[in-house]
Amino acid sequence: MIFPKIPLAQSIIEICNAKGVHNIVISPGSRNAPLIIGFTNNPKFTCYSIADERCAAFFALGIAQQMQKPVAVVCTSGSALLNYYPAFAEAFYSQIPLIVISADRPIDKIDIGDGQTIRQENVFANHSLYNVNLHEDASEENDVYINEAINVAIFRKGPVHINAPFEEPLYEIAKNKTVDINITSLFKAHRMLDVEDLIAFTTLWNHSKKILILIGENKPNSIEQRWMDKLATYPSVVVMTESTSNLHHPNFITNIDTLITPFSQKEFLKLQPRILITFGGMIVSKRIKAFLRKHKPKHHWHIDEHRAYDTFGILTKHFHVTPNQFFKQFLPFAKANPSDYAPYFKSVILLRKEKHKQYVAKSPFSDLKVFEKVLPSLPENSQLQISNSSAIRYAQLFDIPTSIEVFCNRGTSGIDGSTSTAIGAAVGSKKPTVLITGDIGFLYDSNALWNNYIPKNFKIILINNGGGGIFRILPGHQETETFNTFFETSHCLTAEHLAKMYQLDYFTASDEKTLDKGLKSLYSQNEKPVILEVFTPTRDNDKILNQYFKELV
Repeated sequence: MIFPKIPLAQSIIEICNAKGVHNIVISPGSRNAPLIIGFTNNPKFTCYSIADERCAAFFALGIAQQMQKPVAVVCTSGSALLNYYPAFAEAFYSQIPLIVISADRPIDKIDIGDGQTIRQENVFANHSLYNVNLHEDASEENDVYINEAINVAIFRKGPVHINAPFEEPLYEIAKNKTVDINITSLFKAHRMLDVEDLIAFTTLWNHSKKILILIGENKPNSIEQRWMDKLATYPSVVVMTESTSNLHHPNFITNIDTLITPFSQKEFLKLQPRILITFGGMIVSKRIKAFLRKHKPKHHWHIDEHRAYDTFGILTKHFHVTPNQFFKQFLPFAKANPSDYAPYFKSVILLRKEKHKQYVAKSPFSDLKVFEKVLPSLPENSQLQISNSSAIRYAQLFDIPTSIEVFCNRGTSGIDGSTSTAIGAAVGSKKPTVLITGDIGFLYDSNALWNNYIPKNFKIILINNGGGGIFRILPGHQETETFNTFFETSHCLTAEHLAKMYQLDYFTASDEKTLDKGLKSLYSQNEKPVILEVFTPTRDNDKILNQYFKELV
């Protein structure tokens, strides 16, 4: 085994190894050569080379998303580092452990006109849980900083930045280590509910007949099903879940927009809860957020070890525990009050589902019809990655099979790295993975396919409606040249030549018959990645969706 000659690089590599950071995504460069030499020549590390830095960071994010362990992404100096920022921000808001290790020039080379040099120190300060600008020489102080950065990423579940200055020569190697590192242990306190809180808040629960539980993004199998089964038995409790919650029960309301979009003012007032309880990540549904901001609950409790957002402007309590710990302590004291709250809305959603079924069955070919066909076709026990904008919103109108694990980059809700994240997630989980994406998001992240690690059974369902379909759904759409060019980004591009260039199989569909045929071809090919591009009518999709909501009553 060989080592970089630069002691600081040795320290970073050895501490990563000792603390279990073994997946390393490398953006090729020169200033980071000492790190590349050390990581790639140590069999303890699994290294990936991704040339486009933005794609590299999202690829690393996808691996970390699945493993729930820190993944390091390593780059050279200069603007390369700035390309990590979109994924870094996503990791911050989605609470995913990501470690950026950037190589830098020594401090005396900054701002003197040297090439490939920017002010790298604290560049991610607004979205980083920990930043450190290391000294050029290896030292106990540097070891403390490196340890702390990794500890923070693990314990607080988010991104950190380690900036390491290296002086030339960069490519020299050593046959033996020349540093002794110090390792600090990670201490994680076991948090529990305070007894006084337990008494006070169960008393509030036990005197409330309208309790709404809204569940955002959760990692699969992170919440014990017994707590969900228990919540489903309370007549005073309505549980709403999003597709990314990965939680299931027949009594839960899974299609939030389908339920509430047709509501009258009287029905909104009936739904208005006394207590709102939330846990999990970001909420997709704009309609439920608008409802709760207008019809505020008296109490809003959020359950999360680390942070709570006042999404609805009424946050009254942040429980700094995991949902499992909360329900373990709380539910034994929570009474099942007589109430028509859950039974009433269960009857409404059953009616909505019947109307949904009737409308979708008769609707013409469109984005809506594509989701009706695609979601039930997903292979059992596979992973579904969904891109942002209209794709995730359409997915929430349908029931997704319970064996499917669902993911979406909802931290920042950006379109910039959905494909890269999905490929990283497929690598990290080793599960059959399907990405459903729109055309703009796919084209924006097309360098994601410049990747030598795409699993053979990775599949992309690309819905091409000729532009940013989300802008036709949003209020204010007008059919003008300005709208088509600057909002929707109208285009006539396809993925055919991209698929050919990156040696992916490629199929197309443009109606129900060819979609059925395309899905069969998609799932039967497992020797190379596949794209199924589905063309839908640009100018009809929004009309069909708007009519859908009108016919739910």
